[in-house]
Amino acid sequence: MNSSSPRFKSLAVTAGLSFWFFIIISSIGIFSIELLISFIGFVLLVTQIFANKISKGLDVLAIINTKIFLGLLFVTVISIYGIFFRILQIDLLRLKKQSDSYWLDVEETKFSRIRKQY
Repeated sequence: MNSSSPRFKSLAVTAGLSFWFFIIISSIGIFSIELLISFIGFVLLVTQIFANKISKGLDVLAIINTKIFLGLLFVTVISIYGIFFRILQIDLLRLKKQSDSYWLDVEETKFSRIRKQY
């Protein structure tokens, strides 16, 4: 974002803040399109007017917004993998003994079969 123009930074920050505003008001249960449009308009107006003066602040907001979004995306993806593995009964850590496992059991390996390799 360092090489971006302050006006573009303003648009990016407005989009990010609008996304979080939408998530928050939807989860609270007070969503209305008028409220969302007025918030977007207000934030866009303020950030466009003061874009040159708050350019560094817009950088910081964009970086924080990106880190939070990517962090939540990572947690969501890992959670979805966990749910799918639980539903499909996939045991990645091999915590349960399975008779049809294709992994070698160390206790059953005979020492006569083990050779030193140089």
